[in-house]
Amino acid sequence: MKKEKLVNFIAKIMEESGFKVYKDFRTSRHVVDIYGVIPTAVGDLSVVVACKNYDKKWKVGLDVLKEMEMVAKNLKASKIVIVTTSDYTKQALNYAARKNIKLIDRAGIISLAEKFSKRLQAPEEEFHDEIESYTPKESNFNIKGGSLSRREPKTPIFEQFRVLFQNLFFLVLLVVGISIGLTQLIETFVKLDDRILGILKIFFSFILSYGITPIGEKEKMFILLRGTVVFFISLLILIIIILI
Repeated sequence: MKKEKLVNFIAKIMEESGFKVYKDFRTSRHVVDIYGVIPTAVGDLSVVVACKNYDKKWKVGLDVLKEMEMVAKNLKASKIVIVTTSDYTKQALNYAARKNIKLIDRAGIISLAEKFSKRLQAPEEEFHDEIESYTPKESNFNIKGGSLSRREPKTPIFEQFRVLFQNLFFLVLLVVGISIGLTQLIETFVKLDDRILGILKIFFSFILSYGITPIGEKEKMFILLRGTVVFFISLLILIIIILI
């Protein structure tokens, strides 16, 4: 598996998730494999991604994580992601857990391929090698007509429901609406100060933003990012409503 194909595979997944992707992004001292940016109402959220196409016997060590931390600091990135076709050292795993760095190993790549299979509609020539390299023979992938599909697709009703929750505008309206509704419901039973009501709206908005996002998004990295985007946009709307 060439590194270029690994980078293209991850970049495609990010693009399908709404990121503006820059491959081989150059800084003054480093070259970042992938630099992804997703615009929001309160500013851009950015992600730096390192792709390591190591053999199974080699593991990604702590040095790679610390190097990416420096890159993220220079670019003021919101999230660090490291992807490898092998595994990570115990030191690297412990450090990533403390520093909130997202690590994706070989098994994680296969999982990503499965979760995003229906979104990848590129020609077979472009992605066949990537999936073939990561997916064992017993996998439930079928490659026909230039697209990836599961042998046992989910029901159309579930897919339509899930697609609805992938819509950022719908999520924001839902979060704001439920937050206001819950606050008004509480107010019917208990008389509270306007400042307390405002705090409650923001609190409900925070819980809902990260609570309902997994319905339409299964990958943890994108759940965190999308949840953050939904929360900040909802927060901005609620602040405007509170001040009016």
